[in-house]
Amino acid sequence: MIAFQNVYKQYGKMSVLEDVNLRINPGEFVSLVGRSGAGKSTLIKLLIGEEKPTRGRVFFGQYEVNKLRDKELPTLRRHIGIVFQDFRLLPNKTAYENVAFALEVAGRLQGEINELVPQVLDMVGLGDRGKNFPHELSGGEKQRVAIARSMVHRPEVIIADEPTGNLDPIHTWEIIALLQKINQLGTTLILATHDKDVVNSLDKRVVTLDQGRVIRDEEKGKYILV
Repeated sequence: MIAFQNVYKQYGKMSVLEDVNLRINPGEFVSLVGRSGAGKSTLIKLLIGEEKPTRGRVFFGQYEVNKLRDKELPTLRRHIGIVFQDFRLLPNKTAYENVAFALEVAGRLQGEINELVPQVLDMVGLGDRGKNFPHELSGGEKQRVAIARSMVHRPEVIIADEPTGNLDPIHTWEIIALLQKINQLGTTLILATHDKDVVNSLDKRVVTLDQGRVIRDEEKGKYILV
């Protein structure tokens, strides 16, 4: 369970989030929408502990995120996978090595790495591309590697922050289908996006932010520009 309770966030005198109350239950697929600057990215940063609220409380399962110390954050973040618009792959490592690296830095044993990496690459449809470097992959394939990397810790939640922003329409729909598959397997999915067509095709919960406030929260919602 994820919960934001009376959350405010200010940078100096500038208010970025105002009195946000939001609850996301396990297994949900939620789209966060709104114009640039509406507060979507700030909400994500608060959830992963990258920022702390000016006021209010942020919960992720057993964790009260806003009270965690820096040394406790890596443990929290192993429960959360993050997929970015720009992939953030290491260019000098193969697809396999990019995924394995996420396990290596967490101190996992080589035997576990050898077992888990092929599993997640197969799951995202890249079982035959593990030896390829990022420059040898299409944009859609790069994003699949990034998704595999986010899944390798078997997180409870995947946050996809504009995951199709750099993709053409064909690869966009492939990635959205993959995210839906991951959600159907039980992982909570939070999609932050500007893509109206994607949101409206999902027929899932939509939370709309405007000027730091939640102005709309609808089951099977639509992306309505504000």
